[in-house]
Amino acid sequence: MHRVARKTKIRADINLTPMIDVMTSLLAIFMITAPLLTSGIPLNLPKGDGKQIEGKEKTLDIGVDASGQIYVGTEKIAKADLIKKVRAIIAENPGIGMVISGDKDSSYGAVIEVMALLRAAGFTQVGLKTDAKVVVPE
Repeated sequence: MHRVARKTKIRADINLTPMIDVMTSLLAIFMITAPLLTSGIPLNLPKGDGKQIEGKEKTLDIGVDASGQIYVGTEKIAKADLIKKVRAIIAENPGIGMVISGDKDSSYGAVIEVMALLRAAGFTQVGLKTDAKVVVPE
């Protein structure tokens, strides 16, 4: 008996099912964890008009809690080190906006003092973060 040699074709296609499964899993993980990463420190923000700063996708959040403690992002920082820290962040991200989040129960003076420090250091584009719209009683 004589065997005939068969030529087997090599398949050059890619099975996409495992890749789609992995990408779907990653998408679900990022959708769940993304809001948790941006929450920052827990603050009770005052009510305001809720308008967003135009043209700033990335913002540096500077928080002042009820006791007057200052935070840059989630990192607690001394008032004396605030300008140094902000300058370092802005040097790495020149187009970043700045927003001060003052707790509703913090003193007005503590929030204004942080704003005055930033303005004295040359940062003039500073916003104040508030909660959603004000409800006007009828």
